[in-house]
Amino acid sequence: MKKLLLAVSILSLGFAYAQNSAYRGEGDLRLNIGANLQSGGTGIMVSLDYGLGESFSVGAQAGYLLGAKENVIGDKIMAEHRFDVKARASAHLGGVIGLPENFDIYPGLNLGLKNFGGHAGVRYFFDKGFGIFAETQFPIARFNTDATGYRLLNNQFAFLVGASFDLNRNRATAE
Repeated sequence: MKKLLLAVSILSLGFAYAQNSAYRGEGDLRLNIGANLQSGGTGIMVSLDYGLGESFSVGAQAGYLLGAKENVIGDKIMAEHRFDVKARASAHLGGVIGLPENFDIYPGLNLGLKNFGGHAGVRYFFDKGFGIFAETQFPIARFNTDATGYRLLNNQFAFLVGASFDLNRNRATAE
């Protein structure tokens, strides 16, 4: 019980004294690198967000599925089914709803090779320049409405998780 209390206390102090921004606004540049987990496959993803305003960013995302479960999906897989690129726009709500500045919540929209969709994520920074993120993505309108088998890869609900990097972290000390 004492170890649990000590762990909770240390974690609480870490959250309370963290002075790192998860999103700074105009000119902010964030890189996410992580895993893409979805039904029938897992892979890697990278996204880059650029701040256009106090609570708005645009960016790009690319991903490639490394593992696909052939016995689950059934079709012959092609590289075009494994690869996806998306343009994205996000609204950063952490500052708007009064969260600590090292924590951000961001819903948004994507336009990719396979669908028009949405995303919702959270980002938490532990240290200047380094944090973690978790994000869900989902299609709103598929370009191929008859998609089955491998055509559903990168065209269905996905969960993304990984590391987040502040690419302009020196800007905070210069301001």
